[in-house]
Amino acid sequence: MTTPLFLLRCVQLGLSMADLVLSIGLINDMYCESRNDSFSYAILGDQAAMDAF
Repeated sequence: MTTPLFLLRCVQLGLSMADLVLSIGLINDMYCESRNDSFSYAILGDQAAMDAF
């Protein structure tokens, strides 16, 4: 990952300069998870599914 790409990801996540003490891996994970927020899952688990697991 290049520095400009890293800074772009930080801006896309709305991180401030004070938040840059986070690790690169954590910021990458936050970015990946933010892309999953708009995904519509066909089946959502409930408590019964967790109990069966």
